[in-house]
Amino acid sequence: MRGRSHGTEIKALLFDSGRVLNRPASGHWFITPNFFYVIDERSFKSIDKHSINNAFHKAGKYISEQSLIKDKDEEYIHFVEFYRIFSAELPQLGMDDKHIKSIAEDLVHNNKKYTFYNDAIELIPKLSEKYKLAVVSDAWPSLDHVYRESGLRDYFSSFIISSVLGVTKPHELMYMTALEELQLSPSEVLFIDDNIRNCDGAKKLGIRAFLLCRDWKLYIYYKITCKKHTVIRNINELVKNM
Repeated sequence: MRGRSHGTEIKALLFDSGRVLNRPASGHWFITPNFFYVIDERSFKSIDKHSINNAFHKAGKYISEQSLIKDKDEEYIHFVEFYRIFSAELPQLGMDDKHIKSIAEDLVHNNKKYTFYNDAIELIPKLSEKYKLAVVSDAWPSLDHVYRESGLRDYFSSFIISSVLGVTKPHELMYMTALEELQLSPSEVLFIDDNIRNCDGAKKLGIRAFLLCRDWKLYIYYKITCKKHTVIRNINELVKNM
């Protein structure tokens, strides 16, 4: 049986990707699976965390300013610059142009850079039997290939990537593009994200949102403090609340 929201039959589910359906295989979004085959791990771990975080922050500022990245070739060019900025902040790593390009290549073209949560692997195929599914993610073009590698891509009728559109959530174009592709109205879909601002953006358009918090402490915090959205721990709880 399909779920219902305020008396309207739910026909589709819009999922964020990171920390909702998958996570970085290394534990860090910008430390690629082969990062430590290129960079000496002991040297990296000898650097204080503040310096490392600052290097990622400066590189992250650059990539966040590149709003329009349409394909993997463009993505690679921008991540070469990302890791060039990163390396300049940490000269003790001794990264040369070859190192920089190798890590950028790994980030863009390694389709196993993210791992999918078990509940996503189990429930996405089942949910696709009852609902249309969409991914609505602040990400880059390579994300599509990650889903293809995992075997999950074909379960999604719509796949919205922010850098391809040129805007990020909570811009309404992110949600509305998915609705247009699915040919559904806001009241006919549910939105699932780990970011409360993105859930707020969906709610403004009339889309019921679920705030998913896989981290236990965040889950408890938002269960107590968030009254605007249904707070869930995982996709199993989503199914129970629909």
